[in-house]
Amino acid sequence: MSDHLDGLTAKNDPRLDISDAYVFHGQVGTVFVLNTNPGGSNGFHHEAVYELKIDVDGDAREEFTLRVTFGDRDWRGRQEATLALLAGRDAGNRDARGAILARTTTGKKTTGDGGVRFFAGTAGDPFYIEPTVVAAVRTAVLNGTQVDLSGYEPGKAKNLFAGKNVHSIVVEIPDHFFHGLRIGFWGSIAVPTDAGDAWRQTDRAAVPLLSTLFGFNEADDYNAAPPVADDTTWGHQIQGKIAKAVEANGYDGDGDAEEYADAARDILMPDILWYRIGTRAQFTGGRRNGRNLVENVAEEMFELVLHKSVDGGLDVDSATGTLRSEFPYLSKPV
Repeated sequence: MSDHLDGLTAKNDPRLDISDAYVFHGQVGTVFVLNTNPGGSNGFHHEAVYELKIDVDGDAREEFTLRVTFGDRDWRGRQEATLALLAGRDAGNRDARGAILARTTTGKKTTGDGGVRFFAGTAGDPFYIEPTVVAAVRTAVLNGTQVDLSGYEPGKAKNLFAGKNVHSIVVEIPDHFFHGLRIGFWGSIAVPTDAGDAWRQTDRAAVPLLSTLFGFNEADDYNAAPPVADDTTWGHQIQGKIAKAVEANGYDGDGDAEEYADAARDILMPDILWYRIGTRAQFTGGRRNGRNLVENVAEEMFELVLHKSVDGGLDVDSATGTLRSEFPYLSKPV
């Protein structure tokens, strides 16, 4: 799984779980996608804030937040959805109101102020991964051991999320808004506390598979944290696990395993997708420029944390549904 069902709170209520984040160039601008509630059928949480965080100066702090909130489900299962923009100090303030950009009903796309496109609703899950392979790689990373795929046949590979839907939030911002910038993007979900005077962040996501491979999918403290502290808080742990895993799997690169792990940690931390506005998004092949909907990010991440290619036996044809060429780009729900 990319970031599916990580964090104890999200497992108890999948509406509060982020499965994947994407950022790429669309028809008229930059597309931000936040997929949530994988496999669920009960919509979006009506008390939560779903936030698409944007850093424009490289400090791993949000300067802009695209916030989406939802109303209660009606008798048809539909919900009102509202998109707001928060900027400057308000970008990190969950009590700030922000400026409303668009309103719609789940399942219906709309165009709001300034040409901003907005969609919230179910879609086919574009992420694909082989469960036997990811389990073997995760075990190797967590334990510092050799990847054990004995008995596994790539020709019989299956997508763990075949035929599954996600609850997707898609926002397309015209290019002139962030003209020429290199931005950082991540998603988060938060709910009010029982006391009603504070917020609790239940999940965050950007780099695919990061929390799964390093065991953060069971860590509410990781999912509740902002990315600005990632390297100082989690970087040493990630570096150590990579060093042991690549050593166990026969590291044959330049320098030693520790040096390789240092470089890999710097790629993974902070947990943000970096993207140059208006360019082709690519996460694979070491390019690291956003993330589009069709890439085999699983094999890319396996090679990064092991310095060894691992055949997952799948490609884009293994994903659920057929992607649309126009907004909101994801496939129709199955």
